[in-house]
Amino acid sequence: MRNVTLENLFTHPIAKKYLGRSGIAHAITVAEKAFHIAQKSGVDPDQAAKAGLLHDIGHYTWYRNGEWDYQLYKENDIHAIKGSARAHKLLIRSGEVPQDAKTIALAILLHTDSYLPDGELQLNPLQRVVSLADEADEEPGGEHHYRKVDHINALERIQGLDMLIDNYLRSNNQKHTNLRIN
Repeated sequence: MRNVTLENLFTHPIAKKYLGRSGIAHAITVAEKAFHIAQKSGVDPDQAAKAGLLHDIGHYTWYRNGEWDYQLYKENDIHAIKGSARAHKLLIRSGEVPQDAKTIALAILLHTDSYLPDGELQLNPLQRVVSLADEADEEPGGEHHYRKVDHINALERIQGLDMLIDNYLRSNNQKHTNLRIN
């Protein structure tokens, strides 16, 4: 039914290298929240969960004197730009439908406006879902990036979310391609 599962992405060497920089617990929570918001919004829950999982894959670790420097991050961060490109590459290498990979990458690019000059983004429904899911998990000072989850629990949550997505797609008797939002 789906070319690429969340587990495929989560266990890929690229994801293993970069997801931890912004917190695996946060990435999984945003994927879970994105799935549920997408379900209620008529947005493809597979694309939403993938974008949610990968939304912070472009984070750079902003440290000063051995400590994470949140202010330095806020002043210099372009994680959505890097993450969009990195996620697109990961999705394509994993066998995702190229148009879906682009759609997911654009949702990652636009999940935050932190790197943009003042202005208002016009988001499509998928991009709005990912942004809302990320905002729903935010904590002051970026603390959401520090929550921990062990690998076994993380993998179980990813597998559970894959099952929810498959069940949703089956129960709605819709082909995955009919749900795509570009």
